[in-house]
Amino acid sequence: MVGLFIFGFGTGLTALAALGVPPWDVLHDGIRLHSPLSFGQAAILVGLALVVVSLCFGIKPGVGTIANMIFVGLLIDLTLYVGDGWEVDELVLPLRLGVTIAGIALVGLGSALYIGAEMGAGPRDSLMVLFTTHTRLSLGVARTLIEGTALVGGALLGEAE
Repeated sequence: MVGLFIFGFGTGLTALAALGVPPWDVLHDGIRLHSPLSFGQAAILVGLALVVVSLCFGIKPGVGTIANMIFVGLLIDLTLYVGDGWEVDELVLPLRLGVTIAGIALVGLGSALYIGAEMGAGPRDSLMVLFTTHTRLSLGVARTLIEGTALVGGALLGEAE
């Protein structure tokens, strides 16, 4: 659980710094722009959809999979809520870059703690396992295709103003 909280906080920091986000978060933000959902709620919804798809193909979620789906999104929203008054445009680039680097480091640490607990793959990782199992593509190719699709989908939905 500690890993999930750290991961969600780190993801929220990268979004607050407004210097760019990973592919899945581009998708989450695109969904946020076209729905009443918050960024974190969009992450939860995407996670739920991925768990359902994986389950339909025989990949059963672990306790950690469900916890990941819920708590990462909640922590993203909490971080964005706390940082709501932070006017990114008024901050100097080095500070924003520092926040981005801190966010990335926290995502890495949170991932290591979460994966080390061995309580189930995250929803997005479950999709990657499903894809490699059914296509016989390498893990790297599968991940690139999946994250590329998330990036393109989010970009097509639009970017924040």
